[in-house]
Parts: sequence; structure tokens; C-alpha cells
Amino acid sequence: MIVDKIKKREIKTAKNKQAKIDIPIGKWLKCDNCKEILYKEIVRENLNICPNCGHYFRMHIGKRLEQMIDEGTYQKFGLKLETTNPLELEDYPKKLKALREKTGLQEAISCGTGNIHGEKVVICIMDSGFLMGSMGVVVGEKIAYSVEQAIKQKLPLIIFCVSGGARMQEGIISLMQMAKTTASLTKLHEAGLLYISVLTDPTYGGVTASFASLGDIILAEPHAMIGFAGQRVIEQTIGQTLPEGFQTAEFLLEHGFIDKIVERKDLKQTIYQLIQFHKR
Repeated sequence: MIVDKIKKREIKTAKNKQAKIDIPIGKWLKCDNCKEILYKEIVRENLNICPNCGHYFRMHIGKRLEQMIDEGTYQKFGLKLETTNPLELEDYPKKLKALREKTGLQEAISCGTGNIHGEKVVICIMDSGFLMGSMGVVVGEKIAYSVEQAIKQKLPLIIFCVSGGARMQEGIISLMQMAKTTASLTKLHEAGLLYISVLTDPTYGGVTASFASLGDIILAEPHAMIGFAGQRVIEQTIGQTLPEGFQTAEFLLEHGFIDKIVERKDLKQTIYQLIQFHKR
């Protein structure tokens, strides 16, 4: 047959077998907005902002503390709380262990005291790298404890929010944290103390529906996505197409849900000024 006479094409190998592109693993990342390949160290030095298009990357707790708190002043609360497995899910403890090894965090939030330009505050910072910053029992308890400490020491409270919502692995017990954190913040308000909530990308679900939206002053980073349910879920529920930019920080500012959008480089100074205004 004629097919038997057709010779297979030989694949020619490169003449210089030694030529290789030396790109260290883990040294580069891709911007989701402009698709540019960026050197991680340059992004870190630029406060985790793309130097090409200005896109905001999410920040690890350590980096956020470094940006916001005066050097050497952060004192983490010594709470020894263990995350439980109320639904007895087989994979949940394994997932928690893997995340702790990967992120170096014990949970999705770190709470303590520190100084912002010399002003002592209680500060809580959530991290999306730990189960998308979801709020379970430990997160709720740490926030409630931080509120108690703010009242006891008569300090302003600052919470940096980033979350996908309540933690589904802990079922209704995680939903109860909405009521717990809300009740705690009521006591802070009654004590006449300042609470500043900072919404970062993304802030969703039970976190938005509780402590994230209860700040005396609510700030947000540019282009942060903020809401309760996702846009697709809302559209399917109400049977309508939502307006362009719905749930962005800019849309929420225009409609009065937040007080101000602040660029990351200006957050520390802005919060310091707000504390000063409140003291006067």
C-alpha cells in the first residue's frame, strides 16, 4: 500500500542541547490584570502592587503588619485556640495541617496590639491564603477577644478584612460567629471607642454581613470586590442583570456603603489621621 511507503518525519533535536533557560522556580508571578510576568521581589517592594498596571495582589499577614505597624511594636495575643472539626469531616484536619505548613499561619487571622505612628491600637488582620480567610470558631473568638482587649485598654480597633465568608467545614457553628462578633462590637460602640474596618479584595459572605460592615469608618482598597453572595448567584436569584462594576469598592462608595477608598501606600497615614480626629 502507498501508506507503507510514506516515511515518518524525523523530529530534529536542537543542535545545542546545553542551551537552557534558567528561570528559578517560585521567583516569578503573572499579573491577573495585565498578564505581565513579574519578578516577585519587585512586586513585594511595591507593596504587592503590579508595577505595570497597578493591580493589587493580596497581602500575607506578615507583609501587612510590616506595612501598617511601627517596627518592633506588634505584640500578638497569646491565645491558644484549637480549630475543631464539629462535622467530623475526614479531610478537614488534613487540609488545616497542610495550610499551616504552607502559610506559616495557625489560622486565617492574626490579632494583637501595635503602634501606628506612635498611636497604640488593637489590630486584626485576615489572610486569604488560609482557607480563603473564611471565618470559623477560632476566627470569631479571636475577634471577640480583640474587642474585649480594646475595651479593657481603651484602644482603637482596626480590622483588615479579606474573606470568602463563613467556614462551611464548621457548619452552623461558624455562622454563629456573625452574632458573636456583632455583639462584641456593640459593646465597643457603647464604650465610645473607634472601630475602623478596612475591606480588601475579596470580602464576602458572613464576614461582610457582620463585623466588616460595622465599622464607625469603613475604608476599602481600590477595586476590592465586596459583597454577600457572588454576582452570578444574585443574578440567578433575582432574574436580572446587575449593573457594571457591581460589588466593586468604587460602586459601593458611590452608593454610600463605604466611606473612602484609600490606596495601599496611604493606608497607614490615613488611619493615623482618623485616630487623631477621634481623640480630639
